Amino acid sequence: MSESLTSPGLILTFGIGVAVNPYIITGRVIIGLIAGILIGFTGIGGGVVLLPLLISILGVPPIVAVGSDAVINSITKIGAGILHWHYGNVSWRLARNLAYGSIPGAILGVLLLARIRTVYGNGVNDVLKVAIAVLLIAIPIAFMFIRHLPTSLINIESKPINEPGLGVTLIGFVAGILVGVTSIGSGSIILMLLLVFYGYTPAITLGTDIVHAILLASITGLLQFGFSNVDIVLVADVLIGSIPGALLGAYLTKHLPSERFKQTLCSVLVVVGVRMLWMLRLHAK
Repeated sequence: MSESLTSPGLILTFGIGVAVNPYIITGRVIIGLIAGILIGFTGIGGGVVLLPLLISILGVPPIVAVGSDAVINSITKIGAGILHWHYGNVSWRLARNLAYGSIPGAILGVLLLARIRTVYGNGVNDVLKVAIAVLLIAIPIAFMFIRHLPTSLINIESKPINEPGLGVTLIGFVAGILVGVTSIGSGSIILMLLLVFYGYTPAITLGTDIVHAILLASITGLLQFGFSNVDIVLVADVLIGSIPGALLGAYLTKHLPSERFKQTLCSVLVVVGVRMLWMLRLHAK
């Protein structure tokens, strides 16, 4: 291995001819750590939290951020999925019905994204910024709205369990399209809709949602990789921080009050989404 000082900073060149900047790697690991802590501490979906960090702070092109984020989410959630399965918090029938809709939806979403890229070229990044910004505004608002619904509307004990069927498959299909295009929705959207419309306990809903998200994000990530929308080095760097960060965030929920922090994070995400739309509007002018 040899090293040299260049204008961007220290560059390490390995024998295989791959040059890396340790400052860039450190920044990616820190972003992964921050995202992991926020996800583990608040329970808000990985795509909603990580995507704006990748795009706004690291400057990753949106289409690469979307593909890489899907892979990162699929790997980050494996540990939590195993734990929920071990504790019996997974309804495989519910997960299967979600997958009946989400997998075709994800395929359609990725193909739609590829089509947009073919038509608009690099303009696909502006299209993605609009879609991501809208979701950054809508999902946190919906998240907080559902949390403040009257208890009688979401009290699990007050209503019978609705058996998974066409409605669940439709939820999966819509979420699959969103994940295929933006990588957002495998956790946050499905979780909110299941809590509102179906009578499963929160533990079952969360555990099933995480296990299903692993499958959905994995398939989406493979499809995105096939279209060269995944930066493997970026994925590896972020995972170094996000996996321990998620564990630390989950640990902190037992020792720190998270409700006020969730409200703050949701507010910040809405502001980020509004800012992205505003900057796109100025750029268009």
